[in-house]
Amino acid sequence: MKPLRWLAGSLALTGAGIVMLNAKIVASVDATTLTDASRYQQGKFHNEQAFEQPGLLKTLAIAKRYFTEPAVDKVPAKTIPLQPLSRQQLDALPDNDVHFVKLGHSSVLLKVYGEYWLLDPVFSQRASPFSFLGPKRFHQTPISIAELPAIAKVLISHNHYDHLDKASIKQLAAKTTQFLVPLGVETDLQQWGVAAEKIQRFDWWQEQITDKTLIAFTPTQHFSGRGIGDGNTTLWGSWVIKTTAGAVYFSGDSGYFDGFKQIGNKYGPFDISFIETGAYDNDWAHIHMTPEQSVQAHLDVKGRVMVPVHNGTFDLAFHAWYEPLERVNVAARQADAVLLTPQFGQVVSMSQLYSSVAQNSFWWLALMPQTDVITSAAAVATAE
Repeated sequence: MKPLRWLAGSLALTGAGIVMLNAKIVASVDATTLTDASRYQQGKFHNEQAFEQPGLLKTLAIAKRYFTEPAVDKVPAKTIPLQPLSRQQLDALPDNDVHFVKLGHSSVLLKVYGEYWLLDPVFSQRASPFSFLGPKRFHQTPISIAELPAIAKVLISHNHYDHLDKASIKQLAAKTTQFLVPLGVETDLQQWGVAAEKIQRFDWWQEQITDKTLIAFTPTQHFSGRGIGDGNTTLWGSWVIKTTAGAVYFSGDSGYFDGFKQIGNKYGPFDISFIETGAYDNDWAHIHMTPEQSVQAHLDVKGRVMVPVHNGTFDLAFHAWYEPLERVNVAARQADAVLLTPQFGQVVSMSQLYSSVAQNSFWWLALMPQTDVITSAAAVATAE
């Protein structure tokens, strides 16, 4: 059964469900610096399309589900396969290519022309403001922050605990050259020890261009907040990374919306799209996609190879832990989309991308209950 999370006695709806929050845990925001932001009105950021916010009755109804719905395969019964990653292994990767490693959940390590970049790094044991409560990792990270080489860039999609991890940022502050963050997130980073001159903040469609790369912060349909009373006081979004070796799209968190087509038309095609696939539910369908919608988002941004993220590390919704991978596998086959599901810690190089696809390991199948594996095989056969 899914426990209510955190600590104190007020309820708040997050992208993963209901959590209990201490009223003192909020994002630190300097609102005076946000007045010219494109989506900022009356002290809040807004999605391009408005949708109804959950009221008290719906919030309580979702909370009731955590107590009454049976928990089925919410946590892996067997050890999730992990490929340990070493500094020597990373340094040996050619500098004239782009490489990536899934570290867990939505955390991705990139090596871009010899530079190391991190996307939404969460190395803590829990996606939570507390070390003793909240969603706990199913597996360790393939490499620790201490073992990582110097980091050129850290890119943050939004400030939810499973994407912006205070402990990780504090450890990364000294060894990272630059932090790229949504509008408003910079204040928290400075309070956590990141020097102001290291931080570049982004509005939607804002770009950073260097001699080898173009980075753009692009829209999503989501929300932000780390506590009671700070909802939508910072921006949320996705990242575009374009290099001569290949182009990458990182979706952050989002409900399905027309913005994916806009991103694809402006910046696509993408060799790799890291698309959120997990923590979905009908009760928050506007802020998290189903796996089938995730595949459509991949096609909308003109992705060539889809890597589903936001799964396999934390229990954040009502579905079985492996369901996102199962459903996205079937949906990709039905849509004739190319899916890549590497193990955590596995290195994938842009120049060898389709070789990795050809050798793809559907690693979660060995961890599923046998009856579900049989059902999965039947579903795939039907899709084909």
